[in-house]
Amino acid sequence: MFGGFWLETIKGFVEHIIFKNPQNGYTVLRLESGGQNITCTGVFARLDEGECVELDGEYVEHAAYGRQFAARDFRVTVPEDSDAIEHYLGSGAIKGVGAALAARIVRRFGSDTFRVIEEEPHRLAEVKGISDKKAREIAEQVEDKKDARAAMVFLQKYGISNTLAAKIYKRYGMGLYNIMKENPYKLAEDITGVGFRTADEIASKIGIHVDSEYRIRSGLTYILSQAGAEGHTYLPAELLLERSSDMLGITAEQIEPQISNLAVDRKIVIKENGGKCVYSVSAYYAELNCAKLLHELQQAFDGADRLTEIELGRLTDKLKGLEEANNIRLDEQQRTAVIEAVQNGIFILSGGPGTGKTTTINMILRYFESEGLDIFLAAPTGRAAKRMTEATGFEARTIHRLLEINGAVSDDENGFSGVHFEKNEFNPLEADVIIIDEMSMVDIYLFQALLKAVLPGTRLILVGDRNQLPSVGAGQVLKDILESGRFASVSLSKIFRQSDESDIVVNAHLINEGRQIALDNKSKDFFFLKRDNINAIYKHMIILATEKLPKYVNAGIYDIQVLTPMRRGALGVETLNKILQSRLNPPSSLKAELVVGDGVLRTGDKVMQIKNNYQLEWEILSKYGITVDSGQGVFNGDIGIVREINETAKTVVVEYDDMRRVTYPFGGLDEIELAYAITIHKSQGSEYPAVIMPLLTGPRLLFNRNLLYTGVTRAKNCLVILGSSETIRQMIENESEQKRFTGLKDRICEITE
Repeated sequence: MFGGFWLETIKGFVEHIIFKNPQNGYTVLRLESGGQNITCTGVFARLDEGECVELDGEYVEHAAYGRQFAARDFRVTVPEDSDAIEHYLGSGAIKGVGAALAARIVRRFGSDTFRVIEEEPHRLAEVKGISDKKAREIAEQVEDKKDARAAMVFLQKYGISNTLAAKIYKRYGMGLYNIMKENPYKLAEDITGVGFRTADEIASKIGIHVDSEYRIRSGLTYILSQAGAEGHTYLPAELLLERSSDMLGITAEQIEPQISNLAVDRKIVIKENGGKCVYSVSAYYAELNCAKLLHELQQAFDGADRLTEIELGRLTDKLKGLEEANNIRLDEQQRTAVIEAVQNGIFILSGGPGTGKTTTINMILRYFESEGLDIFLAAPTGRAAKRMTEATGFEARTIHRLLEINGAVSDDENGFSGVHFEKNEFNPLEADVIIIDEMSMVDIYLFQALLKAVLPGTRLILVGDRNQLPSVGAGQVLKDILESGRFASVSLSKIFRQSDESDIVVNAHLINEGRQIALDNKSKDFFFLKRDNINAIYKHMIILATEKLPKYVNAGIYDIQVLTPMRRGALGVETLNKILQSRLNPPSSLKAELVVGDGVLRTGDKVMQIKNNYQLEWEILSKYGITVDSGQGVFNGDIGIVREINETAKTVVVEYDDMRRVTYPFGGLDEIELAYAITIHKSQGSEYPAVIMPLLTGPRLLFNRNLLYTGVTRAKNCLVILGSSETIRQMIENESEQKRFTGLKDRICEITE
């Protein structure tokens, strides 16, 4: 039974595959069964035209396509009669065998054909047109398909999906049986999509002991990878042992020897940073490479471009001329920043909102432009790059696009993703100056990729606010570089946007300094509405988002962003999005919708991509529907609008910034979520005309000064906080931040000693 109904079983051969989604295996096919052609739908992996199958499912009535058989399960079977065998062999499933040759084979051997192929393959040469070599090739293909199906059935017993089973078979072939028997944890090492949890579940079913060496080693590497997802590049050995013991259910004494064994096998790296620190290999070498490459970029300028007193005077005079010509007025800090940018291979410009970073960047650009130098500008996200373009008048790209991301999937024997950057140490960026904004968002791996593509002799200028929340990915790159003290930097501190213009800016700096702010609503852009009831917060959030703020800041409803510290709870992202969706994009007979998880996705919904996907293709269409630009890659934090839900093709089309349209299969919708409300962490690098922040109660570790500061600085023209003044006061006083274990600062200091 399925869902309370008895399933029906039908048999036949696949006459034609009408549609197949390569992402999730969803297929529409025509099955010939008992002289009838039946349209069937379902998820089928490795199913070819001509194959014989048994399908379990039920007949359904589709609104547009009529009666169909919706398959819930399927089995590939051996063709039972001569006609079925001929259909299979002639379908194209066996390379080099067409319809005519298939007919001759079946005429010769009849219903005994498959036994001959499997047991006496040399006899195929009795058929006209088949040589001994071709006979062997046909037999090998038939055997391989048989082995593949058997492997799929075997793996499915352990709860492994068809798609994942195909990857495993492609990686190991018939060797997968030994791996499953001896060390299923190897799947987690070798196969994308298999994590420790999956491997551990399989191992438990097979009977692998909980203190198995393989299990402990796999558990340790898994915990280090999870630490990376939390932002760490390493874990102190004591913390690693504690987490491992809790997860594996064994003692630290049983685990500790495997840390040393993994280090000997070069699967992890152990360093002494005031105590034993354990890195994944990739995280350690990312930090080490970044330190080396930064040092090389600075060395190319050391002693070569330091200005003499006379040259410094000329530069100062030139800057004054550029100030007058461009109607820019620099203060002493800003002028120093420009001079340091000219003299150094690495320069870091930091400062909070309103301190003149944009003015300083503009003068740096005007100077290098007057010198005839090639300049590239980039930022971590599309929104940050767009803001940079608007502020400078120079084209800025995302770092991924600057490095020319290539998300093509490789066809190597491992089935690994071939994601890489076209720009690298072998094909570097051809620029004299590269300026990267919003550096607080850049993680250690993206920074490593960037540095590999920058040639010594190129000036690299890093711009950011060290007091923002750190990157979503591993590392705290900007903070570590600044704290190393080994590279030229200027921290702007003077506020240029005064209180009569922007209380958002002034209050952001007060918060950052740990000083309390006025909540008297005498401001034009910073408001606090005391609401101590959850339902009252919901009510006024809706009124603000739909009626008050769009008019006040002259923006669209979707430009008003709700920011919250949490994902769960009454004021978390998940709950707020359902409430906002019901009011901002209510159901309508004119809107297609789809049940996704425990929610609904509807045409017109505001959504966010929640993970980097380098394979996803996008295109920009003209008003006539012609593709005018295309590319690959949609990234964590990109926000767009659902433009189409297609039930027939099982796809959803989302339009992101710059009119980039992305088509998602239904099976890929776990990569997007509603974005009427997002976490403050996810808002990094973005700026919104108006921000609404509900702040009532929450955990002390999360509700801190750093988080409040980041949320406040996301608002451009208006900020409204709904909730408790006491919570705001406590957040300002709360300096505690979740510590990140990173070692870039130490690697830089080691390299530059």
